[in-house]
Amino acid sequence: MINQTQYPEFGVLLVDDEASFLRSLSITLERSGGITHIHRCNDSREVMGILECEHIGLVLLDLTMPHLSGQQLLELITEQHPDISVIIISGLNQIESAVKCLQQGAFDYFVKTSEEGRLIEGIKRAIRMQEMRRENLALGQRILNNSLESPHVFEPIISRSHQMRAVFQYLESVAPSNQPLLICGESGTGKELLAKAAHQLSKRSGPLVSVNVAGLDDNIFADTLFGHQRGAFTGAERSRAGLIEEAAGGTLFLDEIGDLSMASQVKLLRLLQEGEYYPLGSDRPKRIRARVIVATHQELQQRQADGSFRRDLYYRLCTHKIHIPPLRQRKDDLPLLLDHFLTQAAAEIGKPVPGYPPELPLLLSNYHFPGNIRELRALIFDAVTQHRSHLLSMEVFRQVIGQNIETKESTRGQPSESLATFNPEGPLPTLAQMDNLLVEEALKRADNNQSLAARLLGISQPALSKRLKKSRPGE
Repeated sequence: MINQTQYPEFGVLLVDDEASFLRSLSITLERSGGITHIHRCNDSREVMGILECEHIGLVLLDLTMPHLSGQQLLELITEQHPDISVIIISGLNQIESAVKCLQQGAFDYFVKTSEEGRLIEGIKRAIRMQEMRRENLALGQRILNNSLESPHVFEPIISRSHQMRAVFQYLESVAPSNQPLLICGESGTGKELLAKAAHQLSKRSGPLVSVNVAGLDDNIFADTLFGHQRGAFTGAERSRAGLIEEAAGGTLFLDEIGDLSMASQVKLLRLLQEGEYYPLGSDRPKRIRARVIVATHQELQQRQADGSFRRDLYYRLCTHKIHIPPLRQRKDDLPLLLDHFLTQAAAEIGKPVPGYPPELPLLLSNYHFPGNIRELRALIFDAVTQHRSHLLSMEVFRQVIGQNIETKESTRGQPSESLATFNPEGPLPTLAQMDNLLVEEALKRADNNQSLAARLLGISQPALSKRLKKSRPGE
């Protein structure tokens, strides 16, 4: 079985008839590029057999070899394994040879004497392209089949929303990637649950290490993530490993990344770009061995515009990006969440699971939930704590939700935040027509529950009945 902590997920095959060069290149890739999933071959006749047996995604190929030349192998690989990328690393610095290889389908061409940094970056670029291609294929297949390979991973996330199912399918596709994952969404939508699911799906052997970076100043941020050597600063009596080292082989989850200071953003950008960091007080770099997942409730594009978030860091973070829809856009999930939190609250408090009035889901569906799922959970736990009879009281919900959906005397006559718009070329509706439209819309939203519809309109239930008798005289 492949060690899931290796990078990349697929194998990189090095092909050269010089065993010493293969050893040297392997060490360079591991130390400078963090590339550890390496296969080596010094006999060109064995290459096609290796490709049949092993999970190879990238081949680094020499041109001048006995038996089968690199040119011949390139032709065979592109013909029989078009899904595998090939990079030529040759001792020949010939433009004609390089052009011919690129025309045959090689991803890139390097000379063995090329600068090490440029070679590593070219290989990493090929790995990223291969990862994206594989992720797109996997995502397309899941969407086509409308399937999830690991539905059990998402069981803690209570949802039957089509939007969330699409999020789950995307997450399954990108979970094995070593590239950063950005999770966006309002507070209370469940970003940490998705980070846990991504870690579990990645099957990494290391732990999930989480830290909320909001409010950390630059020094604390660096010490928390990078660690320090003994004597690095006053009070540093012993060396301490940072969270990056603790997350080795696993996932590092940085929550509230939008609140990171500009100085800390620079440090995080360098970590992601270079794949290495320096513990405080050390002049020896360490390589990051963890996948980075970040989350924020902030609008990062807006923060870029006002200059408080670096554009280059944003684009480095959003290689893979997920947006969690707010609860108000997932009203179908309300009944599931209501039952789930009622059961959870009753178990924690030691009470039987209470029933609830049939109008409760209707009341909840007409509330916008600024605190999202976290707010819903708090409301339900509060209601279960206070209830004394077999049926859950509506009072807790009315106190919070009713204040937000009723039209208050103090705000009557003030314009709404989202006014109805009319066709400027058409006739203006009469007040009587608008009255009827409002009543019908309120009844629709309340599923014909007149008590709730009256509350939505800010009038009493008898007043609503009176209006209905006028507008529906035959009923």
